[in-house]
Amino acid sequence: MNSTSYAGLADRVVLITGGASGIGAAFVRAFAAQKARVAFLDIDADAGHALVRDVASEYGGAPLFVPCDLFDITALHAAMAEVRAALGDAAVLVNNAANDKRQVLSEVTPVEFDWMIGVNFRHVFFAAQAVVPQMQARGGGSIINMSSIAWMRGAPMLPVYAAAKAAIVGFTNSLARQVGPDRIRVNAIAPGMVITERQRRLWYQDERQIAEMRARQAIPDAVTPDDIARMALFLASDESLRITRQCFQVDAGLG
Repeated sequence: MNSTSYAGLADRVVLITGGASGIGAAFVRAFAAQKARVAFLDIDADAGHALVRDVASEYGGAPLFVPCDLFDITALHAAMAEVRAALGDAAVLVNNAANDKRQVLSEVTPVEFDWMIGVNFRHVFFAAQAVVPQMQARGGGSIINMSSIAWMRGAPMLPVYAAAKAAIVGFTNSLARQVGPDRIRVNAIAPGMVITERQRRLWYQDERQIAEMRARQAIPDAVTPDDIARMALFLASDESLRITRQCFQVDAGLG
């Protein structure tokens, strides 16, 4: 990925959740290219270890991968403590992990609802809660929460996912007010249609469907994981020191 060079990101500790594949892997690569000290958490150990090898080969330094089921908050806290012990206080947290499982409203059970909230929002709250003292100790930082345009557009097959992604924006706004005096910035990114390998396998197997969605964009080109990573780099960098409590849509103007 060709991107702007942010000298200030070099040697800063960056923690990414759900970093083993898709947009998360693009985040890992982008921050590694900036010479940051990158750590990422993911439940997929095979994909995580493979990404470590790829990044080490491409950029000369291996990110720290800690396998973790983010649904387990105790495990999340333990993984974050491991990262802190190895790398130091986090300057950047990217809350990326999510699951956009399609659901029919009438078929959603309380158990399924709780699982969707757990995998899409609960860990976002508790990861931010745990990282704030680290950022306070170092005099500031940047928390980047991944939302989605799904809640803005009212995606009909994503009732719980959309609710969780809307909640992330509400949490972002509240947290930004609370930790702003500590020079901790809190922003959200709402991607549009990003066709990752998983998205293509599960939801977008028909090229005509993809073409129809892109036809609704103001800019016709595909929105890629690298596009989302570029926004994250900017929000993590000193170039955005006065930007907080915002949700940035990276969707090519999808209407």
